[in-house]
Amino acid sequence: MDNKEDRRIYTLSREVPYKAVVKMSVPLIIGMFIMVLYNLVDTYFIGMTGDDYQLAAVNLAYPVMMVTVAISNIVGTGASSFIARCLGSGEKEKAAHTLTAAFVLTFINSVLVTVIGLAFLPALVRLLGAKDNTYDFTKQYVQVILLGSFFTMGSYTSGALLRSEGSVRYSMTGMIVGTLMNIALDPLFIFALGMQIRGAAIATILSNAAGFGVSVLYYVRRKTLLRPSAAMIMPTGEILREIYWVGIPASLETLLTSAAYTVNNNLAVNYSELTVTAMGIAQKVLSLGNYVYQGFASGTQPIMGYNYGARNADRMRKVLKAGVLTVTGTEAVLMLMYWLLAPLLIGIFTDSADVVSIGSHVLRRLIFILPFVGTVSMCRMSFQAMGKPHLAFAVTLVRQLILYIPLLLTLDYFFGFGGMLWAQPVTEAIMMAASLLLLIWTIKDISEKKPLV
Repeated sequence: MDNKEDRRIYTLSREVPYKAVVKMSVPLIIGMFIMVLYNLVDTYFIGMTGDDYQLAAVNLAYPVMMVTVAISNIVGTGASSFIARCLGSGEKEKAAHTLTAAFVLTFINSVLVTVIGLAFLPALVRLLGAKDNTYDFTKQYVQVILLGSFFTMGSYTSGALLRSEGSVRYSMTGMIVGTLMNIALDPLFIFALGMQIRGAAIATILSNAAGFGVSVLYYVRRKTLLRPSAAMIMPTGEILREIYWVGIPASLETLLTSAAYTVNNNLAVNYSELTVTAMGIAQKVLSLGNYVYQGFASGTQPIMGYNYGARNADRMRKVLKAGVLTVTGTEAVLMLMYWLLAPLLIGIFTDSADVVSIGSHVLRRLIFILPFVGTVSMCRMSFQAMGKPHLAFAVTLVRQLILYIPLLLTLDYFFGFGGMLWAQPVTEAIMMAASLLLLIWTIKDISEKKPLV
């Protein structure tokens, strides 16, 4: 373990499971905690304008950002899964070729998102649930987000690629730089330049560009285990197949979440547009807990992928156990914090007593997802790491389409607003048991005798 490559591979292959999970996850969680600020900054500064309709518009536009991230995850997740498995089986050149292909595909996908999104912009804004008071604000925000989709997608994809080789701290640095940039630029564009919600969107895109630039700089300066190469710019059929075989089902999680988010907003707006504002604030405050479990799941993913490539089933079971216990305990602590501080946390973003009251109620219901959702995410990302996207897709499909959206509509119909808030906690409790059993059963059949790739 005398060089960087050895240290990274040691963490993936032989480090004590709890230490490996913490070492891979905690830097990422710190970076994601900073990203919580990234997502909250727009809400905070728009809240300072005193215009609750602009706050609602930021929330209504959020699914567009989620779709952009989902499309970037097609390449980021698919490529990082294959890279980890290639490293586990000792095929470093194939891993580098996959890395190069990922950057090329990200550029192509971003151009498609921009062109198609702008062509259907008015219809898209209406689909998001924007009405008379929020339509223009939502349109302004979405337009800028679409124009800057290359930087958003590049930022998310490059972070996943760095994590796939164990370079977690490099990935974290890009996130931190982007967030600090957003904190600095938001007041400049929103207030000093008088651009309000459009300024918030511009600040977001420029911040993503900064984070992406930092990640690329690590490759340019040859600080990484793998590096892209112009000689490998054309992907092989195998690489494309592996990227999309894993990546498309992986991206459906975010796409279906975006669809559920849109259904949620369209139901909430029937109660009032201020209800949408309150729900948006509560969901973004809860994103601290969401990023913690996503950090553990993303940190565990390359460990599972590497050891699946090496057919080390015993280590996979130990890493899974360590990950589940760690994420569940952490989320339980956060759940208590949210319950106690709900009005204070919501009140940071608005002076409206009605919005604080509704938002606190929403937050105290949504926190019941936290003991369960971390395990679900870890299992889903483990299936992706293992190159078994059909199982990850099954978890996603059952979770969003078969359980959550029908429960959302049913509970809203029979019990109103209070009922619909229980749809997600019930969904996550069921999915924790189902996905964990499915993953344990899958690992059970893995041979440890020869590599897979």
